[in-house]
Amino acid sequence: MEDRTFRNAMGRFATGVTVITVNEGGETHGMTANAFMSVSLDPKLVLISIDNRATMLEKMKGAESFGISLLTEEQKYLSMHFAKQKIYEGEIKFDVIDEVRVLRNSLAALICKSYQQIPAGDHTLILGEVEEILFDDGDPLTFFKGQYGGIKSEIE
Repeated sequence: MEDRTFRNAMGRFATGVTVITVNEGGETHGMTANAFMSVSLDPKLVLISIDNRATMLEKMKGAESFGISLLTEEQKYLSMHFAKQKIYEGEIKFDVIDEVRVLRNSLAALICKSYQQIPAGDHTLILGEVEEILFDDGDPLTFFKGQYGGIKSEIE
């Protein structure tokens, strides 16, 4: 099977969009990720998948904790910035919880303690134990077939 065939099939699974953040050497580093899921309630675990070639992977491997920001439709520019698709020149605003930065005004922001790292093919699965959560309102940014989209909430 061709890699492109597999990617096209997996792209038909609509996902939310997150930005993963980690502190290293006094700087905040981030990357866009849609490979994210909830894993367990006891303990409260989430999972992200990072390409082994990504520069962020080494930063994550050395981090005691990291942040995950679930993006709103209005934060598409942040997804594009951290995916290095289109650099945003303005100020990026963060909230800081337990010395971890997460994107301000995200639908939810999770502060995670590194729990486990699992090699999986050309990616590494990073499990994080959720220690803190922030919530905000908005409609989610989605990703489907290589395109950004959204879902309008019916609940007001």
